[in-house]
Amino acid sequence: MGFALVLVVIFHKVFFRQNNPGLLESSLRIVGLFSLLLGQLIRVSARGYKMEHSRNSHALIEGGPYKIVRNPMYLGILLIGFGVVLLLFKWWVVVIFLLVFASRYFSLILSEEEKLRGMFGETYQAYCKRVPRILPRISSLIKTSIKEYFPIKLSWFKKELNSIIPLLILILIFFLWRR
Repeated sequence: MGFALVLVVIFHKVFFRQNNPGLLESSLRIVGLFSLLLGQLIRVSARGYKMEHSRNSHALIEGGPYKIVRNPMYLGILLIGFGVVLLLFKWWVVVIFLLVFASRYFSLILSEEEKLRGMFGETYQAYCKRVPRILPRISSLIKTSIKEYFPIKLSWFKKELNSIIPLLILILIFFLWRR
């Protein structure tokens, strides 16, 4: 990770987008900001919901954001990263980000699923058949009330401040640096 950061800083003209005020650039930044904020909200919702319903990891969570994807926190990370890339970097960096994300998180997701299969057996197997791993089905999003799969409580944001604040500071630094 540190090596990648050094490469990006040294070769910033290769990776970072130029300040070309155009419709495409503005659109990508708007989509990036939306993706980043949505990803952070999904993480807050998933972590808070899990804290309130997991009984110290002794219960399978199937409600809230876990009703539409089995790994909503990873979905949140994916959307945050995608948003940061669209906000700051050239469009082709999305491909690099997706490859890095897949290589970093896919094996982690599989090992967590194996552990859950061991803990919850057939109940978890049935859940896996019903709910996709990381990307929600459009039909699930349409059929289900947003309040049902996306609960948010203000107290849950406090638990995520250690990720929200550095992310906002990092984006602010990059925007100021680019000017």
